[in-house]
Amino acid sequence: MAGAPARRRVELADLLRTHGRAYRQAHRLTRGQHRALRAIAACRTAALGGHTEACEHCGAIRIAYNSCRNRHCPKCQRLAKARWLTARQADLLPVDYFHVVFTLPHALNPLAQGNPRVLYTLLFRAARETLAAFGDDPRHLGGEVGGIAILHTWGQTLEQHLHLHCVVPGGALARDQARWISAKPGFLFPVRALAEVFRGKYLAGLQEAFHREDLRFAGSVANLADPAAFQTFVRTLRATDWVVYAKPPFAGPAQVLEYLGRYTHRVAISNDRLVSLEAGQVRFRWKDYARGSRVKTMTLSAEEFLRRFLLHVLPGGFVRIRHFGFLANRGHTAKLARCRALLAAAPPPGPAGPEPVAALMLRLTGVDIGQCPVCRTGRLRHVTVFRPGQIPAPALDTS
Repeated sequence: MAGAPARRRVELADLLRTHGRAYRQAHRLTRGQHRALRAIAACRTAALGGHTEACEHCGAIRIAYNSCRNRHCPKCQRLAKARWLTARQADLLPVDYFHVVFTLPHALNPLAQGNPRVLYTLLFRAARETLAAFGDDPRHLGGEVGGIAILHTWGQTLEQHLHLHCVVPGGALARDQARWISAKPGFLFPVRALAEVFRGKYLAGLQEAFHREDLRFAGSVANLADPAAFQTFVRTLRATDWVVYAKPPFAGPAQVLEYLGRYTHRVAISNDRLVSLEAGQVRFRWKDYARGSRVKTMTLSAEEFLRRFLLHVLPGGFVRIRHFGFLANRGHTAKLARCRALLAAAPPPGPAGPEPVAALMLRLTGVDIGQCPVCRTGRLRHVTVFRPGQIPAPALDTS
């Protein structure tokens, strides 16, 4: 007796196709949130168009639907991540690299929901200026540090957890660019002092934003529009211990790239974590870090799941991966070359053209997307293109 057919894995797109329209009609969303919901639901379907391919050996036809390329889509980040990592490999120096995490208190979450661009920009600025101040201090390094900062806004249960992951080379370029100043083995900066300076810089920037009237106050934070109430809020934040965490240095450049690959193009939840969608209830896996990283399953209504997911849709055009210090875009090439010279490091490989999609997929997954999935012998050739909304002829659909 044949076994039962394998159950199709649930995806975020399934949830959006089933519950997205009702959620959009019932809730006020930003333009970016509307765009993300529509794009993810349409990803790799006829709604976005695509093309057909034919096998030169057996004649089988394959339909390939276009991707949405939305940065919040869990299916559209793999190729972008791989290409970004290839470019970053040329930036690595033969030094220790440190991982520093700057976290905002949860008391700022309601304010961030109405002012994401302002509060996220402040997070980048305060972290960058804090690291720069410690790097410039001769008691620590006495030069210009560099690094990559990556914004994450979520925790394992999709609630807000605003934090910035920074990958920082263990050293600094002297201001006269005459020498490389190495950090102490296994140590970059004291985290308690980092946290105090970070808190001061962030709150100073927050007060500036208030005085410039850059902040909007609505809902649960409407009372903060009053200057006295806002100052009380700031004093409460100043009396709170802020968290800055520094991990031990990475074990070489390969581990740096592996780490960056996990964090740079991650979205709030991957399809791999989704367990089921039944009767309006979403079940997904999460790690309970307070219980030794035990994997647990959480159940939420589709409406609550979507509410949490949409907390992490970034404002339009907002850049969530930024370079700073001697790795900043301005002057990056010359300063990095100078660091390499001072470290007697070999020059990076010369620029290569973009890796073709087929070669990239073969390297990442071991799957040859140019091979016919029916006969496993012939090669697929491009046949036709169909526009968004068109229904292609019946064929083998491998999207």
